[in-house]
Amino acid sequence: MRTILIGLTFAALSASAVWAADAKAGEAIFDKSCKSCHGADGTPNAAVAKMMKVDMKDLKSAEVQGKSDADIKKIITEGQGKMKPVASVTGPAVDNVIAYVRSLKK
Repeated sequence: MRTILIGLTFAALSASAVWAADAKAGEAIFDKSCKSCHGADGTPNAAVAKMMKVDMKDLKSAEVQGKSDADIKKIITEGQGKMKPVASVTGPAVDNVIAYVRSLKK
């Protein structure tokens, strides 16, 4: 019985690794859909912030990095403030973008 449980636990861990978000894929999506406003490295585009009259947060900041994945997902999919939902980023791509944003942590 113990061998079966260990095998099932290992299989579950292996399956979760397969479904883990991919920061590298997220970077490609970020470059296409987010970079123009949020900058290549998560530093806000000052010209866009000024034009939109908003205070964009640096994605590397403790404030952004302290948000839960669910909070970041909601911002991407539903928008926040003047930021509209990113319609081109859906499904697993959202998780990949979140993984990329997490990789920017200072």
